[in-house]
Amino acid sequence: MSISRRTVLKGVSILPLATHSLGFRASAQTNPPVSGTTDVPPILFVHGNGDHAALWVTTLWRMEANGVPRDRMLAVNFTDPLARSDDAVPQPDRSSTEDQRRELGDAIRELKRRTGALRVALVGNSRGGNSIRSYIKSGGGADVSHAVLCGVPNHGVFDWDDGLGNEFNGRGPFLRGLNEGESEVTPGTAFLTLRSDGIDKYAQADGRFAGKPGTPTGITAEGPALKGATNLVLGAVDHRETAFHPRAFREIYKFIAGREPDRIAITPEADVKLSGLVTGTPGGVQTNRPVSGASVEVYRVSAETGERAGGPIHASQTAADGRWGPAQVDPAWYLEIVLASAGSPTTHFYRSPFPRTSEIVHLRAARPLGSADAGAGAVVLMSRTRGYFGLPRDVVLFDGKEPSDVKPGVPTDSVSTLRLPATDIGRPVLALFNQERIVARAWPASENRISIAELTC
Repeated sequence: MSISRRTVLKGVSILPLATHSLGFRASAQTNPPVSGTTDVPPILFVHGNGDHAALWVTTLWRMEANGVPRDRMLAVNFTDPLARSDDAVPQPDRSSTEDQRRELGDAIRELKRRTGALRVALVGNSRGGNSIRSYIKSGGGADVSHAVLCGVPNHGVFDWDDGLGNEFNGRGPFLRGLNEGESEVTPGTAFLTLRSDGIDKYAQADGRFAGKPGTPTGITAEGPALKGATNLVLGAVDHRETAFHPRAFREIYKFIAGREPDRIAITPEADVKLSGLVTGTPGGVQTNRPVSGASVEVYRVSAETGERAGGPIHASQTAADGRWGPAQVDPAWYLEIVLASAGSPTTHFYRSPFPRTSEIVHLRAARPLGSADAGAGAVVLMSRTRGYFGLPRDVVLFDGKEPSDVKPGVPTDSVSTLRLPATDIGRPVLALFNQERIVARAWPASENRISIAELTC
């Protein structure tokens, strides 16, 4: 059945998205999570191109706050999450559609084994939806009750005669195979697509985001919709927000559970334990391959100055599996997580409080200092992994100014870079995105150090 609502949720302009808008409070809970329920199928979350499982952390927390048991959810880490330029031509540390389909199948079997369920629900963002559709189309539909596709370029990022081997070419064999037939979905699995109302950078009529400005892509804002699916428009959300925005959570939960969520807020736990994976970027390529011998330290810091409140509250070194932790923290603490690994800058991550336990606090070292950083006393980044900076949609202030390296219009930038003189080493740097506020410290670039104010929203 195909149902199309033009716009489900209008007016996604400046949305308060941090300690207030994420919905958790540092004080005691007044609305504890509903008790665990097993009437919702187990859910597997599938990340996008170049990403990792940690992007789903706020979604997992919201699911838990609505009674979905933690052990009935899983977020996959694809070994090599970046797509090849040509799907049929091997590239170092990149994956084919077949690689993705195989690894997704392994994760589905693991979740079924863990829960004893006959079928699971799949939720994918961007490229993650390609692997979901490929798995179901290749005969895996018996394993999958629901498929939620968030910002997935189901008809391609472009539709060209050039680059037919590219996974994201709507005219290429991969997507043509998925979309053939009167219905574009596989019977027996319920499909939902979530998309933006015009500001998804990978569903644009102009080819500038595909490297060919001024060339028509052959794709429109309706590109993520599928014949035979329930197709919903979320409003003015960007490409990643189609999966990670609170509005997206509501639709994901409602579709899988068959009812409205009890709450959107993330309710805090009294005891929070954090752990995750350290992964590498060989040759600048984002991977989820574990890094051994990396050291991780966690500090409690001042919310106002970013200054450490004493020594490390956790210190560990990764083994061959790349795992770090667990670190026990308070849900009210602002944190600095320091990652040191061979061949990479020492990276100081500044984070808002973690309201709940997570085993997917994954860490990748910052990119190497380059020629653009020459002469800088300190380099500080402001990073938003679960969305992009939208101007003028959002309030984005970095060290008291709107960043000049964030382009207005369709949101395309998730990182802003601030280079400071040597006289500013050690001072606090404020990163403000809507209502999320993080204060980082400027560490000396001469010691091969980079600071990142990493937003949770």
